[in-house]
Amino acid sequence: MFAKRPKPLLSFPKQQLSNPHFFFSTPTTLHSPLSSLPPRPSINQTKQAHAQIIVSGLAANASFTGHLLASLALSPSTPFAYSLSIFQTIQYPSLFASNNMIRCLAKSESPRESVVLYSCILGRNLIPNNHTYTFLLQACSKALALCEGTQVHTHVVKLGFCEDVFVRNALIHLYSACCRVECSKRVFEENGHCRDVVTWNSMLAGFVRDGWIGDAEKVFDEMPERDVISWSTMIMGYVQNGQLEEGLECFKEMREKGLRPNEATLVTVLSASAQMGLLESGRLVHSIVDLLNFPMTVSLGTALVDMYAKCGCIEQSKLLFHNMPRRDISSWNAMICGLASHGLGKEALALFERFINEGFHPVSVTFIGVLNACSRAGLVSEGRHYFKLMTEKYDIELEMEHYGCMVDLLSRAGFVDEAVELIEKMQAPPDPVLWATLLGACKIHGSVELGEKIGNKLIQLDPTYDGHYVQLASIYAKARKWEDVVRVRRLMVEQNTNKVAGWSLIEAQGRVHQFVAGDREQHDRSLEIYKMLETIGTRIAEAGYSPKISSVLHDIGEEEKENVVKEHSERLAIAFGMLVTKVGDCIRIVKNLRVCEDCHEASKMISKVFEREIIVRDYSRFHHFKEGKCSCLDYCRKLKHDVTLEVNELIHDIATCLEEITEQEVEHIHQNEAILTLGSSRTVLEFLCVTKVKKKSSRMFVAEGAPRYHQGHLLAKELVTRGLQTTQITKSAVFAMIFQANMAVVAALAVMANGRVTAY
Repeated sequence: MFAKRPKPLLSFPKQQLSNPHFFFSTPTTLHSPLSSLPPRPSINQTKQAHAQIIVSGLAANASFTGHLLASLALSPSTPFAYSLSIFQTIQYPSLFASNNMIRCLAKSESPRESVVLYSCILGRNLIPNNHTYTFLLQACSKALALCEGTQVHTHVVKLGFCEDVFVRNALIHLYSACCRVECSKRVFEENGHCRDVVTWNSMLAGFVRDGWIGDAEKVFDEMPERDVISWSTMIMGYVQNGQLEEGLECFKEMREKGLRPNEATLVTVLSASAQMGLLESGRLVHSIVDLLNFPMTVSLGTALVDMYAKCGCIEQSKLLFHNMPRRDISSWNAMICGLASHGLGKEALALFERFINEGFHPVSVTFIGVLNACSRAGLVSEGRHYFKLMTEKYDIELEMEHYGCMVDLLSRAGFVDEAVELIEKMQAPPDPVLWATLLGACKIHGSVELGEKIGNKLIQLDPTYDGHYVQLASIYAKARKWEDVVRVRRLMVEQNTNKVAGWSLIEAQGRVHQFVAGDREQHDRSLEIYKMLETIGTRIAEAGYSPKISSVLHDIGEEEKENVVKEHSERLAIAFGMLVTKVGDCIRIVKNLRVCEDCHEASKMISKVFEREIIVRDYSRFHHFKEGKCSCLDYCRKLKHDVTLEVNELIHDIATCLEEITEQEVEHIHQNEAILTLGSSRTVLEFLCVTKVKKKSSRMFVAEGAPRYHQGHLLAKELVTRGLQTTQITKSAVFAMIFQANMAVVAALAVMANGRVTAY
């Protein structure tokens, strides 16, 4: 009758199956140790009652044992083996006991076994009741056993249980769980009068699970009454389908109704706040957690860690993480990814090592965070190490996201050829996103020829995506190839592709304010905002700011280009933030695109001149602007293409330095400083000696015979570790580029007073 099943876990004594009274015992309500149990007893409470039954000599009473099974079925954490052992002691199980055994099976890891027990019931000519089908359908739902569940549905119809509200609710839940929401809808609509709040909630959950938000809204609006589950499900539906603002508004309405949210609601709202970068919204949820004394579960703690990290409060995120009473792998992943997004690569890698030392096994998402950490901090050798480690040691299959992190890391650090080689060696066809990442690196390093090749390839793969056109046009604009810029823009028009407008969000005065680049009409305080923008422009210009307009994709006058960049959305948001926050307050902004070079420089200057901390979350990372510096340390903005054009000048300078030093001086330096170097240490030390004598503000070290970046990087790290007194070397200012096959140039650069790192 039912689909073929594996060998059942259940086994019944032969005397049970052959006895005509099997499953027919009638439960009685007697005073017993079970009568003192709460409605949903814990497993320990039930075991204590069981012990009292045995001591009282009532263990042979099928009625008591049946009620004991009922208590176990209601317990939230009953070991299935314990329930089964009790059931098998009943010589003649009643329908009551059998129903509760099905209920226990529905909660177990083997819910399909409930069908075996149901078959035994039918085989003994026992007529199931509404509880039988309710529990049986719940088991089918958990097992996603659509075939068996559909057959049970036919039995429900045949025996006339369609009007039972509990059975109908179980049917709706079954079809929703098995992604047959149209079947759920049909059951829901069959008898409109036979509904309770669970019926409505089941249908609502079905629509939400399948992404039918319009239908979910209709059901939600028509509900005669809503409980916490109703509101939580609707909020979850909005958030899971990207309608974050609607989800937050729904949560606000729920609170206005005076309903107490459950943990699932709070976790969902924290997720929405994190995705939108709305710190005040997230803090509100945190205050509710404290006010209502919610226990700090793993789910809730992880959601808070993630929210604070994504809203720019990485220190608060770290504090919450370290204070969590218990953590699972998702908690560690959230913290590692949070540190990575803030450019704290070393901290992220240290946390990963601690994660391993505490006995956790990394998964795919863990390494996405680790590789992102390497990418954001420019840790090339570490990135190579972990990329290799995940397959060789942890046997984790490489996914597109892992390749994306490595391509981003390599290409931004200047290893474009290696990044191309990595893409070409992929077993699966590369995702266009990988080539797009490489295209972005071509823009940074001024690789016009390669960028043109990749850009045209991407446009052919997806002619409707605006990002490829914009990146290619930016490469041309930076190279001042205006005819090519016009050609690309004309191609965009021909393909009906429009550039996505940049927007920025700022949370202030109890609401979210959105700004679009160049829009002078959208905000009700536009006049004040643009007046503040002029004030900001004047002040930072007096402090030495000069607009960087190379990325403007129009062949227009310099003054017009300056006007274009100064009206970018984040600049408008900063100006508004200046108006509505107190002097000295932090300004937090979320942006949908990457911060352009000019806005990056302007934001640094604004933070210095106005003594404000400005935190900007763009689509790839966080930028903490403070005292004229950025937390990203201008990573990759400083690795300009013109560096590669000055290699010959560098070599000439090195040769000149070598002529000014004697062999004895070289050996003296080597002995006194005891610097461990790789490659030609003499060449390094000779140049180091001369630069110390000349008291230059930045240092360039050349290691001949070190063709691999890894060696050059180790050399730079060693110089940093030694802390040479006359060179202001910092770990965060160590970068490298391969210029020739057998030469690694490692720049250990001093951070200047304005926070910029200058590459020579």
